[in-house]
Amino acid sequence: MIKETRLANVTLHEEDDKMILEGYALVFNNETLIGDEAYGFIEEIDARALSETKMKDVPMKYNHMDSFLILARTRNKSLTLTVDSIGLKVRAELLDTHTNQDIYKMVRSGLLDKMSFAFTVDEQVWNREGSIPKRTITKIERLYDVSVVDTPAYDSTSIYARSLESMELELKAMDMVEQEEQSKLIKKRIKIKSQI
Repeated sequence: MIKETRLANVTLHEEDDKMILEGYALVFNNETLIGDEAYGFIEEIDARALSETKMKDVPMKYNHMDSFLILARTRNKSLTLTVDSIGLKVRAELLDTHTNQDIYKMVRSGLLDKMSFAFTVDEQVWNREGSIPKRTITKIERLYDVSVVDTPAYDSTSIYARSLESMELELKAMDMVEQEEQSKLIKKRIKIKSQI
């Protein structure tokens, strides 16, 4: 499975001098253009997509970087993830470290205001009826991390390449299935005609 990332907003929540970050890392039923209109697809995440997602030990990172210190984590309960009717709500209580203070100050000043999430897709549906293919993610297999990001994941060439490669593979597979079904139908018609 291909690990992908997507973007959402992050906000501050001040509570008894604690450094709290809140936001939605994922929003349901919200169409997003991945890539561009010439070479891309529209994506939407179904409201039931997280019903069986593995989210046991999810870290909050900065820019999905493994080399950067983790900001919060579900394992020690400094990060809580809640699925509601809007999407995946994130609440992180940052430890009082220099790195976390810097991140918190950057969010407070508006330098950082987006979140992203890394995931793998278990089930999806493609619709090619419009001018741009549409991918509806119906089941997310695993959530790897949520991240505060300075550059939106949508602008990342490597992310586009992986996501668009996934789209191409899915559409080619659909074409092959359609061709096989048409071939079987033609053979069946020829067989019926030869028996008459």
